[in-house]
Amino acid sequence: MSELIRLKNLTVTYERHPAVHHISGGFAEGSLTAIAGPNGAGKSTLLKAIVGELPLAEGSIDRGALARSDFGYLPQAADINRRFPISVADTVMLGAWKNAGAFGQFSRKDGERAREALDIVGLSGFERRHIGALSAGQFQRVLFARLLLQDARVILLDEPFTAIDQRTTADLLKLVLRWNREGRTVIAVLHDFEQVRAHFPETLLIARELVGWGKTQDVMSPANLIKARAMAERWDDDAGDCLPEDEPAPHDLTKREPAE
Repeated sequence: MSELIRLKNLTVTYERHPAVHHISGGFAEGSLTAIAGPNGAGKSTLLKAIVGELPLAEGSIDRGALARSDFGYLPQAADINRRFPISVADTVMLGAWKNAGAFGQFSRKDGERAREALDIVGLSGFERRHIGALSAGQFQRVLFARLLLQDARVILLDEPFTAIDQRTTADLLKLVLRWNREGRTVIAVLHDFEQVRAHFPETLLIARELVGWGKTQDVMSPANLIKARAMAERWDDDAGDCLPEDEPAPHDLTKREPAE
């Protein structure tokens, strides 16, 4: 498989300290990759940098000919405001924003595709419900339906199975595997190592710095997991700055530590 996205000496900082430190490597087109590591390892930060939501302190991300519209991004549930007064149908329709006309209107075909997507995720008949009235699992199904409508080449998932029931997890994992069979590139931040081993052929293991990247059976070895844990235990947020003292840090993240 040809390489679709290349990270080159990538560093993203938080208050001049590295949240992701000098990561290099590539995601092949059509690959299915898990990003794994200890809490606070920079997993979510890395995903946000790949999609273009965070600036870089050092290095670069080569996305080739990919456009922003080629990426479908699902953030952590905690980052989404479910109190916004919007229906299930309207939430799913946001996945068709590329097809909206000059006045933000969608076609009848887009509406049909939205209903089909809801049927695929098991929420047929939920169109008029308010998203705030849904369970965590139901809401995650809605977000996956929105991704179905978006029809992206690259799908980025940040902790997509956290705090949802086993049946929903199993159903959504089937969708992830379907996207992979269709030739899409899927990158998912996951904390469940057994899930990683069972379903994701490739793994990027980080502890702010790169621990391993390649075949899951090789990367998720006991030695690498011990190494990642040891690296996490050595972190010192009071250590010296990643950048020289006299160099401004315009690319720092916000004053909040990135969620993992």
